[in-house]
Amino acid sequence: EVIEFLSVRPVHTVFMAGLIRDNGLLSPRNRGSFYASRSRSGQLEGVALIGHATMVEAHTENSLVGFARVARNCQNAHLIRGEQESIDTFWSFYADAGRQPRLICPEHLFELNETPALVEDVSLRPATMDDLDRIAAVNASMAFEEGGTSPLQRDPSGFRRRTARRIEQNRVWVWFDDNRLIFKADVVSETPAVTYLEGIYVHPEERRKGHGLRCLKKLSSILLTQTKSICLTVNNRNAKAVDFYTKAGFKFHSHYETIYLR
Repeated sequence: EVIEFLSVRPVHTVFMAGLIRDNGLLSPRNRGSFYASRSRSGQLEGVALIGHATMVEAHTENSLVGFARVARNCQNAHLIRGEQESIDTFWSFYADAGRQPRLICPEHLFELNETPALVEDVSLRPATMDDLDRIAAVNASMAFEEGGTSPLQRDPSGFRRRTARRIEQNRVWVWFDDNRLIFKADVVSETPAVTYLEGIYVHPEERRKGHGLRCLKKLSSILLTQTKSICLTVNNRNAKAVDFYTKAGFKFHSHYETIYLR
């Protein structure tokens, strides 16, 4: 029933749906707990993951209010992410006790559902465990740049364990040149309908040379043989990143927001 509910809006719910497909509804790997909201007649009106990363899919304001009240008691919450309008409403109830966010990042949700034109051959491959140290270091640096804290400092063993599992699932894609990590991308969540990407990285010394565009187009062409669309979020203040994804064929889907908590 939950999967069916989430499948109504697959681009918005890919993170939660992917976790459930991977781990089930009850698992410490979800780093949180799933909650449901029902109408008086018993109809499912909302599903939320409340925990380290809090995500909400609610079709009524009552559901948003209920989830916000539950989330107030979550001790390990790091961020809240979702559609801007829903998250703003959620936050108004979550923070009515005077809570202040540490950081608010307005974002664009981009989607690609057609194989890019002019895909060049690139030696892109799934990462192996031999790549773990370099991938973990890059991901931690990107997390610090975006959110202001490093997971290698907050939870080093857990972070390495989660990165290793993603590598074992063949969900980290890399391109090395002369033993240098030039490009990396993480498949964070996937369903038959949507694949969600994060952590897209190009080595600082190799940017503006077309490497990132070639690699992302190649990766997109591979993933779109297994899923109907690919989505990702980008900070809308990062004009270079917005331009990069637009050139790769991604199109604006909706306004998003990530609220980092203190």
